[in-house]
Amino acid sequence: MFEKSFITDCEGPLTLNDNAFELSAKFIENGDELFKILSLYDDYLVDVVKKENYKAGNTLKLILPFFVVENIKNRDMIDFSQNNIYSVADSKFLLTYLKEAMNTYIVSTSYGQYIEAVSNYMGVPFENTFYTNVDVDGLALNDDEIKKVTEFKEMILENPTDYELFDDIFFSQITKMGIYEKIKDIEVVGGLGKKLAIDKIIERDEIDINNMLYIGDSITDVEPLEFARKNNGISISFNGNEYPLKVAEIAIVSPSAVTTAVIADIYANNDKNKVLNFIEDYNASDDYAELFNQYEIDLKVKEKFFEVFDSEDYPIIKLINENNFDDILKSSKYMRNNIRGQDIGGLG
Repeated sequence: MFEKSFITDCEGPLTLNDNAFELSAKFIENGDELFKILSLYDDYLVDVVKKENYKAGNTLKLILPFFVVENIKNRDMIDFSQNNIYSVADSKFLLTYLKEAMNTYIVSTSYGQYIEAVSNYMGVPFENTFYTNVDVDGLALNDDEIKKVTEFKEMILENPTDYELFDDIFFSQITKMGIYEKIKDIEVVGGLGKKLAIDKIIERDEIDINNMLYIGDSITDVEPLEFARKNNGISISFNGNEYPLKVAEIAIVSPSAVTTAVIADIYANNDKNKVLNFIEDYNASDDYAELFNQYEIDLKVKEKFFEVFDSEDYPIIKLINENNFDDILKSSKYMRNNIRGQDIGGLG
């Protein structure tokens, strides 16, 4: 057991997927458009309405009745997930390095079927992961409800910004169906759910509350990033949109997870101030090789970094402030959309 813990979101910092979106696109007619609409509605409920007891990432619950209409089963989710993992470049390298450096966890809003597939693929113990636990085999609709949910789908697609309609569908109509009793008890690991997972990790590892690094990229990472920063840990937005960038202290914009490994290596062997000093020196340096020697970066990490970045196009690693926020956001969104695609990159 190490003194420090590395805690990462999955989709974004490790993988290029949005598994729930991809499942919807695969198994539901017009499911990609449906999911995008519901994702924006989810962001609206969190960021604008600030709906009580509503967690970021609840799109994974909103979409479930539409899964049931299409008779999607656990086996379908497992098989699809196992065959459709697209990793961020060098994320396996990062996680292999971390085995010898810090306690390492994946805390994800994603369905457990996908996270188990990722943990096997990446070589991370499944017991070191947190995820949204959904048993779709246990969800059912009767014939009349299937007809209604099918009608709801068409109404949503035809009225993509009618949030009063959505409120009625999800918080008045579906709540009267038998399926709701099971859906309402599903604990989505997003936002506050991720922060609660971190509480469990700190207790399990018996680490000081300030000895943690959290890295994320979306609205579901706001609470854990705020928690890490408030408690003098390391908080990183990795190719993030505006939500994590508003609360994280550090921004990484990079096509490769080896950039994360550089920061993790410094933090594993030093205090937070050393990380902050490195970032300042990184942005002032004209000799990165000498800088890496000065900070005694792990040899494998150093070699991998200069193998990936063999030109002047080095990744962005910056401390976020009001003066550089807009420029970082522009670069971060560009990288996000470039490596994950516009459909997934545009999701909250």
